[in-house]
Amino acid sequence: MSMIRNLPYEWLVGLRYTRAGKRSSRNSFISFISLISMSGIALGVAALIIILSVMNGFRKDVTDHMLSVLAHVEVFSKDGSMPDWREQAKALSKHPEVKGYAPFVQTQAMLLHGGSELRPAVVRGVLPEQEPNVSDLAGQVKQGSFNSLRPGEFNIVLGVDLARALHVTVGDKVTMALAKGTVTPAGLVPRMRSFTVAALFRAGHPEFDATLAFIHIEDAQRMLRIDAPAGLRLRLADMHRAPEVAQELQRMVPPSLTVRDWSQLNATWFGAVQIEKRMMFVVLTLVVAVAAFNLVSTLVMTVTDKQADIAILRTLGASPRSIMKIFVIQGALVGVLGALIGVSGGVLIATNIDVIVPFIEKLLGVQFLSSDIYYISTVPSDMHWPDVAVIGVVSVVLAFLATIYPSWWAARVKPAEALRYE
Repeated sequence: MSMIRNLPYEWLVGLRYTRAGKRSSRNSFISFISLISMSGIALGVAALIIILSVMNGFRKDVTDHMLSVLAHVEVFSKDGSMPDWREQAKALSKHPEVKGYAPFVQTQAMLLHGGSELRPAVVRGVLPEQEPNVSDLAGQVKQGSFNSLRPGEFNIVLGVDLARALHVTVGDKVTMALAKGTVTPAGLVPRMRSFTVAALFRAGHPEFDATLAFIHIEDAQRMLRIDAPAGLRLRLADMHRAPEVAQELQRMVPPSLTVRDWSQLNATWFGAVQIEKRMMFVVLTLVVAVAAFNLVSTLVMTVTDKQADIAILRTLGASPRSIMKIFVIQGALVGVLGALIGVSGGVLIATNIDVIVPFIEKLLGVQFLSSDIYYISTVPSDMHWPDVAVIGVVSVVLAFLATIYPSWWAARVKPAEALRYE
């Protein structure tokens, strides 16, 4: 209490106006409007934190699913063949971040079944015994066995959505047609080969489950008529360092090889997610801005109600700057309190969303996310403290900006005119 008494008088008056005593119904109404403004800021801040955390959670969840079938880094030859892949793999393995490697071949193809079902696919040739070094594809198999990919048997592993689109299951036959054809007297004939569906996988990412297929690398080389893998897939100790490590690896390999990290290989998808996050931030910041600028009307009403007080302070020697400071303090306190309440509530909900959402679903008897539609059945959350800090600062700045006009108007009150009718 003694600390409060030692504050400058501008702070004391600003604090008193924030509490807005109950001498009149008008004061009570102003206090109510201040409470509404504070609540609006708190709700907007909390909503921003929760929604951005959920978006971060979705991004992390999808990234984890993507990297269950993708490598952290890919090294591939510009001419489509890497005969010295073992030597290159040995050299790249010397980098402390590289924990595993596997050769691969990749091409675009059309898959046919029954003469009527036709679907485009990304076909990847892999070595089943080395694939666990770079991905968790074997763990994503839902039917059949990934180890059924053996050279010369022409087996194929399909994503569950791709298999559903082709109306095939394990044991059925599909025909693969490559765009690169064979020149014959009759013209260009597509290279075609029948494959047996050996397994079905579910990566949890719609693009991969609907377009990706795996065959043995030797079968892929026969289809493409090349003598070596097209490149190497690498797994790193820390996937978040992939862009930095990719640049370091690029300097370790010949100019004929290109190194790309997982974020570059999926730049379109990650770019779209980042744009969505930014747009959501802008939209929800407008909600906070509306609540913050409600302070303008609150402070204008306070200035109108307190003109006599302002006049008395001016006659006692208070400068216009001090009068401005009083109302800036009042508005800033409302904004800071609203931001603190919003940050506390938002952080609490974002960090416990895995408990809160199931409780609400059970209470209402509904399921917000169906795994059949969204590939996940729970609402993920990944709160980032830098996001929280930015949201808190932006909300306080908006509240401060909202105090400028009413404070400037209060500083222009003329004592003689204000006291004329008192």
